[in-house]
Amino acid sequence: MCTQMVQVLWGCFLLWNLYISSAQTTYPAIKARATQRALDYAVQAGVLMIEQMVKERNIPDLKGSETLEFLKVDYVNYSFSNIKINAFSFPNASLAFVPGVGIKALTNHGTANISTNWEFKSPLFQDTGGADLFLSEVYFTGILIMARNDLGQPTLKLQDCYAQVSHAHVSFTGELSVLYNSFAEPMEKPILKNLNEMLCPIITGEVEALNANLSMLEVLTKIDNYTLLDYSLMSSPEITENYIDLNLKGVFYPLENLTDPPFPPVPFVLPERSDSMLYIGISEHFFKSASFAHFTAGAFDITLSTKEISNHLVRHSQGVGSVLSRIAEIYILSQPFMVRIMATEPPVISLLPGNFTLDIPASIVILTQSENSTAETIVSMDFVASTSVSLVILGQRLICSLSLNRFRLSLPESNRSNIEVLRFENILSFVLHFGVLPLANAKLQQGFPLPNPHKISFVNSDIEVLEHFLLISTDLKYETPLKQQTSFYGWEGLNLISGQWRGKSVP
Repeated sequence: MCTQMVQVLWGCFLLWNLYISSAQTTYPAIKARATQRALDYAVQAGVLMIEQMVKERNIPDLKGSETLEFLKVDYVNYSFSNIKINAFSFPNASLAFVPGVGIKALTNHGTANISTNWEFKSPLFQDTGGADLFLSEVYFTGILIMARNDLGQPTLKLQDCYAQVSHAHVSFTGELSVLYNSFAEPMEKPILKNLNEMLCPIITGEVEALNANLSMLEVLTKIDNYTLLDYSLMSSPEITENYIDLNLKGVFYPLENLTDPPFPPVPFVLPERSDSMLYIGISEHFFKSASFAHFTAGAFDITLSTKEISNHLVRHSQGVGSVLSRIAEIYILSQPFMVRIMATEPPVISLLPGNFTLDIPASIVILTQSENSTAETIVSMDFVASTSVSLVILGQRLICSLSLNRFRLSLPESNRSNIEVLRFENILSFVLHFGVLPLANAKLQQGFPLPNPHKISFVNSDIEVLEHFLLISTDLKYETPLKQQTSFYGWEGLNLISGQWRGKSVP
């Protein structure tokens, strides 16, 4: 009996631990997936980037000494300086996912044309001039390991680097070029030896420089005067045979309070697709945390004067010149008034297939506006405004805009048949539609920053509203700059998506 009781207690203890463990699990609000198509394009874009980089990069001088036995010369000290790579080709370059490890880079049969200045010194002669160096059968392989540091920033390192140039041919120029070219072949061996010793340290150094720039990425971004957005990696990238997934936190916080919202994120799964280079999933939790953070920070509290409302009504509608006078007639106002609209709860977000809605529970207060006395409340009541959300992706930001679907005062049903109440409800709906929402949309133009590498724009983009998350499907295009900056800048450069939930990008 005692043994059975101990087993029951142990079972309860294990179940409790499982419950606690599952309760503490956190899920990403943003998922970014790069497919094999992205890697294939990265090979093309990478060649352009390397081509621009090597034209500006200073290559270290090559120095050494060699014995020329066939000339009975004990030694020749040589120096190659001002080395420039004029052209190169990697016809068989490839990138491939290594499940659970990283991304393997491979190239073979590469070639390069290099120009350089040279100087020779020996007991018998000393001379300077120019030379062209042709390298062939260039081979490189290595694995890029991607992870995250303690701050949630991505990290990058190169593993298993192997690089070799099999053949080199030197052609000297100048008055004595015929003489020098006659003993160029013995010089090629030490050039290859030195070059092969330098290649992996140079490549590793480039990766380390990139990693240093990655460590400067800001994963906590100020969105506006009310909120911050946490873009930190929640875990190291997940790599399968066909894609790499990045799990980003994607949570908004009020500026002065970095406490997580009181509702947990819900897991979502990206569909198994491979037609596009990149897929970005943005969960309902992303927008809910934005709503909660802005509400907590007091962003949903605006006061409009008669003049402001009138200006927006005139600007965004026609034939409404009598609206304000009608409101004044109802309440027998002879002085200007103010309208204060404030959310009473965080706006409610809903993402269902093909439908993105935002319901705003709020209150409206109309006050007199007198120069010589304090404001006096004329009427105050609660309402719910149901809006549809349209999405536009401009530059590096996801822009939202609202359109009013329904406006309803929070009144008992017995009062809803009152003619004055219905008239007032219609007028307020009109003011909200043409006066308040344009102001809100103007502020929403700041948008939300989206993850995207430097100098990469989105093309052939698509956006869908699925069950509890948005899905952006896109290809990539590398924008060749006039002068390449060899540093990583982070999230930047998105194309335009607007209108329909499966609308093609605007060219």
